[in-house]
Amino acid sequence: MIAIFYLVPNPYAQKISAWFIRILVFLPVRVKGTPDPDAQMFLLNHQSDIDIGIMETITSHDLAWVAKKELFNIPFFGLVLKLPKDIPLERESKTALIKLIKECKERIDQGRVITIFPEGTRTETGKMKPFKAGAKIVADKYSLKVQPVVFIETAYHFSNKRKDFHPGTVSAIYLDSFVADKSDPLWLENLQITMQKVYDDELANHPRYR
Repeated sequence: MIAIFYLVPNPYAQKISAWFIRILVFLPVRVKGTPDPDAQMFLLNHQSDIDIGIMETITSHDLAWVAKKELFNIPFFGLVLKLPKDIPLERESKTALIKLIKECKERIDQGRVITIFPEGTRTETGKMKPFKAGAKIVADKYSLKVQPVVFIETAYHFSNKRKDFHPGTVSAIYLDSFVADKSDPLWLENLQITMQKVYDDELANHPRYR
């Protein structure tokens, strides 16, 4: 991605490199549901590093990823985040939250879609961690159109913890989009419950994961 970033229009460097990774690890993706062309924020569950590559390849949107600030300082990998102007997040900082809100607005005005793992970290247990409030604060501030996406057992196919992978078809499920409503203080918690149910129901139909 770094090598071709200035040679192709944005966001093709990200898309091409993501396709390269998917082909390299033999991961076809079965997409269910309908991506919303007007989505302004994607919320995804997170199990594996391959999640980023999957999302980049199942949407034509120019994604603005929100990632922890430390990742931007890693040699080479940090450039993958800095070049397309993804958004660094400094955790547990009120000042950083103000900066996050401002930077998200800038990316939205540029026609990009804010893309967040609301759990804040990977989990391979199949049980989603509590969603962090940052996504809700940004979505509520600008009444964003939010679309959740549920990835099914991506850690089974590409595990960061076990350092192995199993080629095979991954499922990605687009749920119905909605406009964030700050008058509903529980929409993020309810969304986590909904996404977990979709995950569990889908998993029940795929015994190879059990």
